[in-house]
Amino acid sequence: MKEVIISTEAVNSYGTRVLTSGIDLSQYERNPVLLWMHRRAWNGKDMPIGRMENLRVEDGKLIGTPVFDQADDFAKQIESKWENGFLRMASAGLEPQETSPDPALVLPGQTRETVTRCKLVEVSIVDIGSNDDALQLCGADAKLLKLAAGEDSPALPLLTLADTPDTPEEKPIENPNNKKEMNKEQLQLLGLPEGTTDEQITAALNLMKTKADSADSLQLAAVTQTVDQAIADRKILAEQRDHFIKLGKSAGVAMLADTFKAMPQQMKPTDTIQLSKETAPTPGAGQAPAKTYKKLGDVPESERLQLRKEQPQEYMRLYKEEYGHDCPPLN
Repeated sequence: MKEVIISTEAVNSYGTRVLTSGIDLSQYERNPVLLWMHRRAWNGKDMPIGRMENLRVEDGKLIGTPVFDQADDFAKQIESKWENGFLRMASAGLEPQETSPDPALVLPGQTRETVTRCKLVEVSIVDIGSNDDALQLCGADAKLLKLAAGEDSPALPLLTLADTPDTPEEKPIENPNNKKEMNKEQLQLLGLPEGTTDEQITAALNLMKTKADSADSLQLAAVTQTVDQAIADRKILAEQRDHFIKLGKSAGVAMLADTFKAMPQQMKPTDTIQLSKETAPTPGAGQAPAKTYKKLGDVPESERLQLRKEQPQEYMRLYKEEYGHDCPPLN
């Protein structure tokens, strides 16, 4: 007799997997019935076609040897197809007792929780294993539970999306017409002809991004150079550099340059003193040149009263330089 693999820990067509180590064989070993396509004698016709012998677990696989009823003509037909290789698969009828959503147990393509503990109720010879009828799960009421893809069942819950990142059955179905129209619009924006492959579209997008990044870098360099020149021309102060660079990035280099052209050159206090020297009247013969001071504290005490009377504006300027605020009105 040919042996058969009854169950493995691979993902089946229902999107779940059964841990072989958790299959309880004790009940089945007392009544090792062999059915055809999981059919039971509910209609008075479908009867067991044999039994399973030499049931054992090896390398995570449940293996057994089917023995067919020689007194049953239908069972002998199935045996003939089995021995001649026309039927080659068996399927386990399992009653789940414990399932787990643990992501560590989930394999790619799995959409339902992993069966960690179950009872083997029957074994069937099937034409195609693990399809709509090839793998049935027996509930507590002994009724077969047929599971459709994506259909929930209390006996075997669906996994959540967080547990199964790769669950094609649970993903929303995309409208291919919408995708086609979207791609057509993208092609027009990129200036590409219809029929362009996804790889060519990706390459065009990458090129566009590279050009945009390069343009941004060139603009930043031009803005920075314009601001630095304005600092050198004493149009703005060095501590204002970051502010004007930010302004240039949003307004553009041309607008920034025009702004700087309209700004007067800033004067330093020393420039004001020098200008006063240059515009002061030339002292007469034998007259000493006018003295200039930076702040009121530099003026000798003997000269302050005279300065206050004769040059009130200069006195008020030096006072502000000394104390940091305007001088009170002079009487």
